[in-house]
Amino acid sequence: MYTQDIKKWIRTELWQQVPVNISVIDRDMNVVEANRNFTDTYGEWRGRRCYSVYKGRSKKCEHCAASETFADGVTRVREEAGVVRAGTQTYYLVHMVPLVRANGGIPFIIEMSMDITPTKQLQKEKLEAERLAAVGQTVAGLAHGIKNVLMGLDGGMFMLRTGIQRGDSDRLLEGWQMLEDNVSRISSFVKEFLDFARGHTPKVERVDPNKIAQKVIDLFKDTATLAGIELTGRLSEAIDEAPLDEEGIHTCLSNLVSNALDACETSDKPNNHVTVSTYERNGHLIYEVADDGTGMGYDIKKKVFTNFFSTKATGKGTGLGLLTTSKIVQQHGGAVSFESTEGEGSLFRLEFPRERLPNPDDELIDEEVS
Repeated sequence: MYTQDIKKWIRTELWQQVPVNISVIDRDMNVVEANRNFTDTYGEWRGRRCYSVYKGRSKKCEHCAASETFADGVTRVREEAGVVRAGTQTYYLVHMVPLVRANGGIPFIIEMSMDITPTKQLQKEKLEAERLAAVGQTVAGLAHGIKNVLMGLDGGMFMLRTGIQRGDSDRLLEGWQMLEDNVSRISSFVKEFLDFARGHTPKVERVDPNKIAQKVIDLFKDTATLAGIELTGRLSEAIDEAPLDEEGIHTCLSNLVSNALDACETSDKPNNHVTVSTYERNGHLIYEVADDGTGMGYDIKKKVFTNFFSTKATGKGTGLGLLTTSKIVQQHGGAVSFESTEGEGSLFRLEFPRERLPNPDDELIDEEVS
């Protein structure tokens, strides 16, 4: 009797009172059963498909994790974005557990989800606070940088004036070159600062990670060759498509390759090399940019991801490249790391756990967290 009471309580009370949303879907994506918490969160579900209930969509999600679980019987855990019955956006962590029959068939999947909207909101606020703090700190550095550029402009104007007065064409040419260099510096300075301050909303699509890397290699190939540097790619063929913001990842790799080439140009070694690599390890998509240039000492390594710090030669960098790279990688749920030895070279690594990559289907919903 006691055992029967426990079983009855589990089937009725626990099912209804457990503080998570539970639903059962069939192979046609119909919601065939759900607990009270699910009904209170998403509203009437009877006669509706899961993508309609969860996301307010009229058709199946393009990259449906439930379909994958029906196909291979593997339990999956995903972060998803949806719409609750009030019409506001929600983020939830969902476990998809297949109900497997004795013959191996999978007629249903149980989906158990928890609302993680407050956590996503905190993450968003933290990222925004970090970005705004970085902007504020960078403004102070920007003033110092512009002051240096203005001094360069004054120097160029002085050379022009004295060149005209003396009729010295060489002095005129040198002054003009100084003006051109410093105008270029301040233009680059302001553009990168404004791009960083404005931020970038990722446009996530399923793309070939190698395609992005190859575009960056092709972009810098001629520059490397002219500088006497060998730029090569080691792109693993065993990499599946991934949901990435192609423009953002291109920017990250471009920043790293540009830094690597500069490190090689300032190196005393002959025949420098820069290598862009891609591979997968333990469910992580990884990009690496390695060089055998100047490398970095302890003091420089401590400052690499601080605001307004540049590893480039004087006047060539604004200090925002690596900061921007770090922010874009964080938006993808990834992390940036590096290894460097002074006089030997550096290796920068972008690592993206696939389970944390953004879902392309979420773009159909407003980016703002309710």
